[in-house]
Amino acid sequence: MRNMKTVLVSMSAAAVLLLGAGNAGAQGRGNFDPEQMRARMMERYRESFEVKDDAEWKLIEGRITKVMDARRDMGSFGRGFGGPPRRGGDDQAGADRRRFGPEPSPEAEALQKAIEAKASNDEIKAKLAKYRESQKTRQANLEKAQSELRQVLSVKQEANAVLMGLLQ
Repeated sequence: MRNMKTVLVSMSAAAVLLLGAGNAGAQGRGNFDPEQMRARMMERYRESFEVKDDAEWKLIEGRITKVMDARRDMGSFGRGFGGPPRRGGDDQAGADRRRFGPEPSPEAEALQKAIEAKASNDEIKAKLAKYRESQKTRQANLEKAQSELRQVLSVKQEANAVLMGLLQ
């Protein structure tokens, strides 16, 4: 059980690092290689799932990647630590440093801009409805990717995937 907790903590930390990799690379910090991190994560999944056959792993790995991509598209980490971007001024770099993870969706950007512009309630409601609809679509994509992954896993592998946060 302690080994599973260690794996879960490692996977969570790796996911956070992987999601923030795009911003870290863009800002020139360190020699972080997101592809190396992804490969290490996949190797940990493979070990946890006890997959020995390369053909089986290739199928599972592709479906894990789809789940991770769909989760990233959901923007599950929101705007990141530090709150929304700064208002006014030309310090866009400062605003970018406080955000990690994927870029916000166009719907999220439009909603944020409407809030910052102190738009009318009707305009904000319309932007909020569009944002919620886009999130429903992204949630459906995530659920589809998780279902497709579940189809190729044994019961034990599925249980591990749930504990590792790949499946619900």
